[in-house]
Amino acid sequence: MPIESLPTFTKPAHQRWETIPADIRQRLLSNIGCGQCRHESTITNFSGSIKGGDVLLVGKCAECHGDVARVIEG
Repeated sequence: MPIESLPTFTKPAHQRWETIPADIRQRLLSNIGCGQCRHESTITNFSGSIKGGDVLLVGKCAECHGDVARVIEG
């Protein structure tokens, strides 16, 4: 079983991420669309930054380990 790394965030992304309720954050992490699997998956080994005013999460699909990303607007 691979060891999952702790997420790393830029300071502004971390501040924005912490304003989202914990249950919503968990739903966002477990509802990533994977282009390789072609269905919903969970993001692992991810990092977070601010891009264009939105939080951008970049990581790996829990199933196929392909690259995935999620934009959280706003």
